[in-house]
Amino acid sequence: MPVEVLYSPEDVRALISQNDVVLIDVRAEEDFAREHIPGAVNMPDIFTYLAETSEEGLGKLQQTFSTLFADYGLDGSKKAIVYEDALHTRYGASCRGYWILSYLGYPQVGILDGGLQAWRVDGVPLTSDLAPITPTQFPLRVNQGLMATCKDVVAALGSSSIKLLDNRDKVEWLGESSSPYGVDFAPRKGRIPGAVWIEWSDFMQVKEEQSSFRSAEDIRALAATRNLFPEDDIIIYCFKGARAANTYVALASAGFQKLRIYLGSWNEWSRDESLPIEDGLPRASVPYHVR
Repeated sequence: MPVEVLYSPEDVRALISQNDVVLIDVRAEEDFAREHIPGAVNMPDIFTYLAETSEEGLGKLQQTFSTLFADYGLDGSKKAIVYEDALHTRYGASCRGYWILSYLGYPQVGILDGGLQAWRVDGVPLTSDLAPITPTQFPLRVNQGLMATCKDVVAALGSSSIKLLDNRDKVEWLGESSSPYGVDFAPRKGRIPGAVWIEWSDFMQVKEEQSSFRSAEDIRALAATRNLFPEDDIIIYCFKGARAANTYVALASAGFQKLRIYLGSWNEWSRDESLPIEDGLPRASVPYHVR
Protein backbone atom coordinates (compact mmCIF):
# COMPACT_ATOMS: atom_id res chain seq x y z
CA MET A 1 0.00 0.00 0.00
CA PRO A 2 1.35 3.49 -0.82
CA VAL A 3 2.62 5.48 2.15
CA GLU A 4 0.04 8.24 1.63
CA VAL A 5 -3.48 6.87 2.02
CA LEU A 6 -5.11 9.10 4.63
CA TYR A 7 -5.46 12.75 3.59
CA SER A 8 -6.24 15.45 6.14
CA PRO A 9 -8.93 18.06 5.40
CA GLU A 10 -6.08 20.53 4.76
CA ASP A 11 -4.52 18.16 2.22
CA VAL A 12 -7.85 17.77 0.44
CA ARG A 13 -8.50 21.52 0.34
CA ALA A 14 -5.09 21.96 -1.29
CA LEU A 15 -5.99 19.37 -3.94
CA ILE A 16 -9.32 21.14 -4.55
CA SER A 17 -7.55 24.47 -5.02
CA GLN A 18 -5.29 22.84 -7.61
CA ASN A 19 -8.28 21.22 -9.39
CA ASP A 20 -6.48 17.92 -8.87
CA VAL A 21 -9.07 15.75 -7.11
CA VAL A 22 -12.37 13.91 -7.55
CA LEU A 23 -14.15 13.64 -4.20
CA ILE A 24 -16.32 10.53 -3.83
CA ASP A 25 -19.01 10.62 -1.14
CA VAL A 26 -20.16 7.08 -0.29
CA ARG A 27 -23.08 8.10 1.93
CA ALA A 28 -26.75 7.52 1.12
CA GLU A 29 -28.34 9.71 -1.57
CA GLU A 30 -30.52 11.59 0.92
CA ASP A 31 -27.54 12.46 3.12
CA PHE A 32 -25.55 13.64 0.12
CA ALA A 33 -28.48 15.72 -1.14
CA ARG A 34 -28.74 17.46 2.23
CA GLU A 35 -25.08 18.51 2.33
CA HIS A 36 -21.70 17.44 1.04
CA ILE A 37 -18.23 18.79 0.32
CA PRO A 38 -18.40 21.20 -2.64
CA GLY A 39 -17.53 19.46 -5.89
CA ALA A 40 -18.09 15.92 -4.53
CA VAL A 41 -19.95 13.19 -6.40
CA ASN A 42 -22.17 10.60 -4.73
CA MET A 43 -21.60 6.86 -5.09
CA PRO A 44 -23.50 4.86 -2.41
CA ASP A 45 -23.00 1.71 -4.51
CA ILE A 46 -19.51 1.52 -3.02
CA PHE A 47 -21.16 0.68 0.30
CA THR A 48 -24.21 -1.29 -0.81
CA TYR A 49 -22.85 -3.51 -3.60
CA LEU A 50 -22.80 -7.23 -2.74
CA ALA A 51 -20.02 -8.96 -4.64
CA GLU A 52 -19.60 -12.54 -5.80
CA THR A 53 -16.15 -13.89 -6.49
CA SER A 54 -16.90 -16.39 -9.23
CA GLU A 55 -15.37 -15.52 -12.61
CA GLU A 56 -18.73 -14.11 -13.69
CA GLY A 57 -19.16 -12.23 -10.42
CA LEU A 58 -15.75 -10.60 -10.63
CA GLY A 59 -16.41 -9.60 -14.23
CA LYS A 60 -19.66 -7.95 -13.16
CA LEU A 61 -17.88 -6.16 -10.29
CA GLN A 62 -15.19 -4.81 -12.61
CA GLN A 63 -17.69 -3.71 -15.25
CA THR A 64 -20.06 -2.11 -12.74
CA PHE A 65 -17.50 0.02 -10.96
CA SER A 66 -15.27 0.89 -13.90
CA THR A 67 -18.42 2.20 -15.64
CA LEU A 68 -19.57 4.14 -12.56
CA PHE A 69 -16.15 5.68 -12.04
CA ALA A 70 -15.89 6.57 -15.72
CA ASP A 71 -19.31 8.25 -15.58
CA TYR A 72 -18.04 10.30 -12.63
CA GLY A 73 -14.95 11.53 -14.45
CA LEU A 74 -12.15 9.33 -13.10
CA ASP A 75 -9.61 9.02 -15.91
CA GLY A 76 -6.47 8.55 -13.83
CA SER A 77 -5.25 12.12 -14.12
CA LYS A 78 -6.80 13.30 -10.84
CA LYS A 79 -6.54 11.83 -7.37
CA ALA A 80 -9.67 10.09 -6.11
CA ILE A 81 -10.43 10.83 -2.44
CA VAL A 82 -13.20 8.78 -0.82
CA TYR A 83 -15.09 9.87 2.29
CA GLU A 84 -17.96 8.91 4.58
CA ASP A 85 -19.33 10.48 7.80
CA ALA A 86 -16.31 9.26 9.79
CA LEU A 87 -13.97 6.30 9.38
CA HIS A 88 -16.22 4.06 11.49
CA THR A 89 -19.78 5.20 10.77
CA ARG A 90 -20.64 3.09 7.71
CA TYR A 91 -18.64 -0.01 8.53
CA GLY A 92 -15.58 1.34 6.76
CA ALA A 93 -17.30 2.29 3.50
CA SER A 94 -14.66 4.86 2.57
CA CYS A 95 -11.97 2.20 2.99
CA ARG A 96 -14.04 -0.12 0.80
CA GLY A 97 -14.06 2.59 -1.87
CA TYR A 98 -10.31 2.97 -1.52
CA TRP A 99 -9.81 -0.78 -1.84
CA ILE A 100 -12.15 -1.18 -4.85
CA LEU A 101 -10.35 1.62 -6.69
CA SER A 102 -7.00 0.02 -5.84
CA TYR A 103 -8.25 -3.39 -7.01
CA LEU A 104 -9.35 -1.84 -10.31
CA GLY A 105 -5.89 -0.33 -10.67
CA TYR A 106 -6.67 3.37 -10.27
CA PRO A 107 -3.28 5.08 -9.94
CA GLN A 108 -4.12 7.81 -7.41
CA VAL A 109 -6.49 7.10 -4.56
CA GLY A 110 -6.85 8.09 -0.91
CA ILE A 111 -9.26 8.47 2.00
CA LEU A 112 -10.35 11.65 3.78
CA ASP A 113 -8.93 11.09 7.26
CA GLY A 114 -11.74 11.47 9.80
CA GLY A 115 -14.38 11.80 7.08
CA LEU A 116 -16.99 14.52 7.04
CA GLN A 117 -16.81 14.87 10.83
CA ALA A 118 -13.19 16.02 10.56
CA TRP A 119 -14.06 18.32 7.65
CA ARG A 120 -16.72 20.06 9.75
CA VAL A 121 -14.32 20.81 12.60
CA ASP A 122 -12.68 23.65 10.68
CA GLY A 123 -16.03 25.21 9.82
CA VAL A 124 -15.56 24.91 6.06
CA PRO A 125 -18.98 25.36 4.36
CA LEU A 126 -20.80 22.39 2.86
CA THR A 127 -23.25 22.56 -0.02
CA SER A 128 -26.27 20.86 -1.55
CA ASP A 129 -25.34 21.96 -5.07
CA LEU A 130 -24.46 19.30 -7.64
CA ALA A 131 -21.12 19.58 -9.41
CA PRO A 132 -20.94 19.26 -13.21
CA ILE A 133 -19.58 15.87 -14.30
CA THR A 134 -17.82 14.99 -17.55
CA PRO A 135 -17.84 11.24 -18.28
CA THR A 136 -14.53 9.77 -19.36
CA GLN A 137 -12.66 6.49 -19.88
CA PHE A 138 -11.66 4.68 -16.69
CA PRO A 139 -8.10 3.22 -16.75
CA LEU A 140 -9.00 -0.36 -15.76
CA ARG A 141 -5.94 -2.41 -14.74
CA VAL A 142 -7.15 -5.07 -12.32
CA ASN A 143 -4.79 -5.91 -9.45
CA GLN A 144 -5.61 -9.58 -8.87
CA GLY A 145 -3.24 -9.74 -5.90
CA LEU A 146 -5.66 -7.79 -3.69
CA MET A 147 -8.61 -10.15 -4.17
CA ALA A 148 -9.27 -13.49 -2.53
CA THR A 149 -11.99 -15.54 -4.19
CA CYS A 150 -14.20 -18.16 -2.59
CA LYS A 151 -11.95 -20.80 -4.19
CA ASP A 152 -8.90 -19.16 -2.60
CA VAL A 153 -10.54 -19.34 0.82
CA VAL A 154 -11.50 -22.99 0.34
CA ALA A 155 -7.88 -23.72 -0.61
CA ALA A 156 -6.72 -21.90 2.54
CA LEU A 157 -8.79 -24.10 4.88
CA GLY A 158 -6.34 -26.02 7.00
CA SER A 159 -3.38 -24.28 5.38
CA SER A 160 -0.28 -23.64 7.46
CA SER A 161 0.82 -20.77 5.22
CA ILE A 162 -2.37 -18.72 4.80
CA LYS A 163 -4.27 -17.22 7.71
CA LEU A 164 -7.93 -16.19 7.77
CA LEU A 165 -9.05 -13.13 9.74
CA ASP A 166 -12.74 -12.62 10.53
CA ASN A 167 -13.37 -9.04 11.68
CA ARG A 168 -17.16 -8.99 11.95
CA ASP A 169 -19.08 -7.94 15.04
CA LYS A 170 -19.02 -10.37 17.95
CA VAL A 171 -22.62 -11.57 17.46
CA GLU A 172 -21.79 -12.58 13.89
CA TRP A 173 -18.55 -14.32 14.89
CA LEU A 174 -20.41 -16.36 17.54
CA GLY A 175 -23.17 -17.30 15.09
CA GLU A 176 -25.89 -15.37 16.89
CA SER A 177 -26.59 -13.14 13.86
CA SER A 178 -25.97 -13.66 10.16
CA SER A 179 -25.23 -10.02 9.27
CA PRO A 180 -25.36 -6.35 10.30
CA TYR A 181 -28.63 -6.10 8.35
CA GLY A 182 -30.62 -8.50 10.46
CA VAL A 183 -30.24 -11.75 12.35
CA ASP A 184 -31.53 -13.86 9.45
CA PHE A 185 -30.49 -11.73 6.46
CA ALA A 186 -28.12 -14.47 5.29
CA PRO A 187 -29.24 -18.12 5.23
CA ARG A 188 -26.62 -19.42 7.68
CA LYS A 189 -24.95 -18.10 10.81
CA GLY A 190 -21.41 -18.84 11.91
CA ARG A 191 -17.85 -18.38 10.67
CA ILE A 192 -15.34 -19.90 8.31
CA PRO A 193 -13.53 -22.77 10.09
CA GLY A 194 -10.01 -21.97 11.19
CA ALA A 195 -10.39 -18.20 11.08
CA VAL A 196 -9.22 -16.04 13.98
CA TRP A 197 -11.28 -13.07 15.11
CA ILE A 198 -10.50 -9.43 15.81
CA GLU A 199 -13.50 -7.09 15.76
CA TRP A 200 -12.87 -4.41 13.14
CA SER A 201 -13.50 -1.51 15.52
CA ASP A 202 -10.69 -2.67 17.80
CA PHE A 203 -8.19 -1.29 15.28
CA MET A 204 -9.68 2.16 15.80
CA GLN A 205 -10.13 4.75 18.52
CA VAL A 206 -13.26 6.89 18.68
CA LYS A 207 -13.63 10.09 20.67
CA GLU A 208 -16.54 12.51 20.40
CA GLU A 209 -17.62 11.08 17.01
CA GLN A 210 -14.08 11.49 15.69
CA SER A 211 -12.37 8.25 14.71
CA SER A 212 -8.83 7.33 13.76
CA PHE A 213 -6.72 4.23 13.40
CA ARG A 214 -4.58 3.19 16.33
CA SER A 215 -0.82 3.54 16.10
CA ALA A 216 1.13 1.05 13.99
CA GLU A 217 2.67 -0.36 17.16
CA ASP A 218 -0.74 -0.91 18.76
CA ILE A 219 -2.11 -2.51 15.60
CA ARG A 220 0.80 -4.94 15.37
CA ALA A 221 0.44 -5.79 19.06
CA LEU A 222 -3.28 -6.47 18.68
CA ALA A 223 -2.72 -8.64 15.61
CA ALA A 224 -0.01 -10.59 17.42
CA THR A 225 -2.53 -11.66 20.07
CA ARG A 226 -4.13 -13.73 17.28
CA ASN A 227 -0.79 -14.95 15.94
CA LEU A 228 -0.90 -12.55 12.98
CA PHE A 229 2.37 -10.90 11.97
CA PRO A 230 3.45 -8.44 9.23
CA GLU A 231 5.11 -11.15 7.13
CA ASP A 232 2.03 -13.43 7.12
CA ASP A 233 -0.21 -14.16 4.13
CA ILE A 234 -3.61 -13.01 5.42
CA ILE A 235 -7.11 -13.13 3.94
CA ILE A 236 -9.60 -10.79 5.65
CA TYR A 237 -13.36 -11.22 5.49
CA CYS A 238 -16.47 -9.73 7.06
CA PHE A 239 -20.02 -9.72 5.67
CA LYS A 240 -19.46 -7.91 2.36
CA GLY A 241 -15.95 -6.47 2.50
CA ALA A 242 -16.45 -3.02 4.07
CA ARG A 243 -15.19 -3.79 7.57
CA ALA A 244 -12.52 -5.99 5.96
CA ALA A 245 -11.36 -2.98 3.92
CA ASN A 246 -11.18 -0.88 7.07
CA THR A 247 -8.97 -3.53 8.66
CA TYR A 248 -6.96 -3.84 5.44
CA VAL A 249 -6.05 -0.14 5.66
CA ALA A 250 -5.22 -0.47 9.36
CA LEU A 251 -2.96 -3.51 8.89
CA ALA A 252 -1.30 -2.11 5.77
CA SER A 253 -0.51 1.10 7.63
CA ALA A 254 1.20 -1.05 10.28
CA GLY A 255 3.48 -2.77 7.78
CA PHE A 256 1.51 -5.88 6.81
CA GLN A 257 2.40 -6.68 3.20
CA LYS A 258 0.49 -9.82 2.14
CA LEU A 259 -3.13 -8.83 2.55
CA ARG A 260 -6.11 -9.90 0.50
CA ILE A 261 -9.81 -9.28 0.99
CA TYR A 262 -12.41 -11.96 0.39
CA LEU A 263 -14.91 -9.47 -0.98
CA GLY A 264 -17.74 -11.99 -1.24
CA SER A 265 -17.26 -12.58 2.50
CA TRP A 266 -20.00 -14.12 4.62
CA ASN A 267 -22.77 -13.00 2.28
CA GLU A 268 -21.36 -15.28 -0.43
CA TRP A 269 -19.99 -18.07 1.77
CA SER A 270 -23.19 -18.56 3.77
CA ARG A 271 -25.31 -19.01 0.64
CA ASP A 272 -23.38 -22.06 -0.58
CA GLU A 273 -24.56 -25.05 1.47
CA SER A 274 -21.56 -27.08 0.34
CA LEU A 275 -19.13 -24.79 2.17
CA PRO A 276 -18.26 -25.63 5.79
CA ILE A 277 -19.08 -23.36 8.69
CA GLU A 278 -18.43 -23.34 12.42
CA ASP A 279 -20.83 -21.81 14.91
CA GLY A 280 -21.24 -21.45 18.65
CA LEU A 281 -18.22 -21.08 20.88
CA PRO A 282 -14.90 -21.06 18.99
CA ARG A 283 -13.10 -24.34 18.51
CA ALA A 284 -9.95 -22.77 17.04
CA SER A 285 -7.70 -25.22 18.90
CA VAL A 286 -9.03 -27.98 16.66
CA PRO A 287 -7.43 -27.81 13.19
CA TYR A 288 -9.71 -27.89 10.18
CA HIS A 289 -9.36 -30.93 7.92
CA VAL A 290 -10.88 -31.07 4.45
CA ARG A 291 -13.34 -33.95 4.31
